[in-house]
Amino acid sequence: MSEQRRHCVAWVPVDTVTPVPVRSTADRWARRVLLLPEDGPKVSIMDAQNAFSTSIAISATRCLFTYIFVPFIAPLIGLHDAIGPAFGLALGLISMVAIVFASRRFFAADHKWRWYYVSLGAGVFVLLIWQAVVDLSDIFA
Repeated sequence: MSEQRRHCVAWVPVDTVTPVPVRSTADRWARRVLLLPEDGPKVSIMDAQNAFSTSIAISATRCLFTYIFVPFIAPLIGLHDAIGPAFGLALGLISMVAIVFASRRFFAADHKWRWYYVSLGAGVFVLLIWQAVVDLSDIFA
């Protein structure tokens, strides 16, 4: 063994060192809002895509329930009018949480489509808030 090698503190293979990515001001701001470390390493892109798929599945379930089950099937089986808005509120809240988690994964992975997803998610988020207001007015009216 060479003299130089014995005095070395640690050997780290070059391929295991992950450089800190350079991020724009907007990316750093979004990471702060999403409670992600600004200088954190990238996570797997597969995690972001899985979170996106889960978010879409939850949103699709919510839409089916809100626009198919409640208006058409619930009256046929005699469900009370307040049950639909209550379920809508619960599913809307679950959808909002799924959007936030998927956004976190997209930004954690520095995914190339992260800003497009956040734009789409923000639009859906606004619609979910509007639907929550409508559902609450139905419950308390």
